[in-house]
Amino acid sequence: MDAGEYHLDLVVGYGAVPVIVPRVAGVHAMLDSFEPIHGVLLCEGEDIDPSLYNDGDDEASDALSPQQLEAVRRLHPSDAAVDHEKDSIELLLASRCLERNVPFLGICRGSQVLNVACGGSLYQDVEQELHPQNDAAVCHMDYRNYDGHRHPVRVLPGTPLHDWFAESLLDGDQLMVNSYHHQGVRRLAERFVPMAHAPDGLVEGFYDPDAYNPGEGKFLMGLQFHPERMRKEGSDEFDYPGCAKAYQEFVRAVVAYQAKLAAAHVHGRSAVTTSPKLNREVEKQRKVIGWSFSLAKNMHASSDNTGAQHPAEHRDGDLDAGAEFLESKTALSVQQEKRLKQMGATVRNASAYMNRLKVSEEREAAARALMAKMSVAQLASLAAFYRAMGNVCSEVLDAKLQPPSPTLHE
Repeated sequence: MDAGEYHLDLVVGYGAVPVIVPRVAGVHAMLDSFEPIHGVLLCEGEDIDPSLYNDGDDEASDALSPQQLEAVRRLHPSDAAVDHEKDSIELLLASRCLERNVPFLGICRGSQVLNVACGGSLYQDVEQELHPQNDAAVCHMDYRNYDGHRHPVRVLPGTPLHDWFAESLLDGDQLMVNSYHHQGVRRLAERFVPMAHAPDGLVEGFYDPDAYNPGEGKFLMGLQFHPERMRKEGSDEFDYPGCAKAYQEFVRAVVAYQAKLAAAHVHGRSAVTTSPKLNREVEKQRKVIGWSFSLAKNMHASSDNTGAQHPAEHRDGDLDAGAEFLESKTALSVQQEKRLKQMGATVRNASAYMNRLKVSEEREAAARALMAKMSVAQLASLAAFYRAMGNVCSEVLDAKLQPPSPTLHE
């Protein structure tokens, strides 16, 4: 299974419907389109722009020299390429979750995004900044043994992580985890409590105890390692039974949060804060684009059979905004397409999908109920009829798929 599909496989397996927010230009201004959001899972990716967490932090601002930064870029070229659009999208998602108490699980980069969104900071490079003055250096990125590399962490008692792996801990608090990062938490945001440390002192997991109660729809956590990828070599079997618990409890919180939201709606009250308003300029742009699309739809609907169009009255250039949006905002680069493919399949428009699934199930149930009333002879006759139709269909299909025989001319 592709590594990106592990996340989706676990989320779906525990009963949630994932909707991927694509990393394309302009999405950060249109997050309202993805509402209602019942939970956010942020995963791996490039380094976060250091200007987003170094401001006002003198210790971190002068951490690396230009020569050191260049060395980091050469050693980690794919990670060190900052993606400003991704930063913008994910920090806005994190902020929205924090404002509304929406369940949030951050894995690897996702945990770093969460820490930065709450006022924490990062090491731009653990090896360069943490290890020179640390005798207990840890290899956090091994390109030669990418998926097989493990290092120990000490899990703190009284934390969810300790509860999940209690039966697997060595010497009462040791766990071997994978590692795919060269950055990490430097200053943990004040609201968080560490759940695990690497031998070099790096925070490998944290959570907010005041925002953690999955049964009540509360979940706010970051894990630097990838529990979903901690699998035995050549197998999909987890290293430890607790590896899937983060996803299980996250989905439990998502379901509870959704139920709480629905209950509040029924009783006519709001369970969360209202969504932030768009600024005036963005709101104006949204309305212009909406009008442009609406106009195009009306023109299409009013077309007659000859193709002639009878558009409603409009100003010159009314369609330009929509056309420009379609040309510039929705085209995916090769890199963006690759990212989306790596993330695996997604369910778009989850409500429509679930409705179609429900209709199919209802039809099947009705058919079963009808057949239950039929006699054995009637059922046998019906089965024989559909077998015959299946054979006919196969023969016709084969004939259509056969290449035409060459015609001989004298």
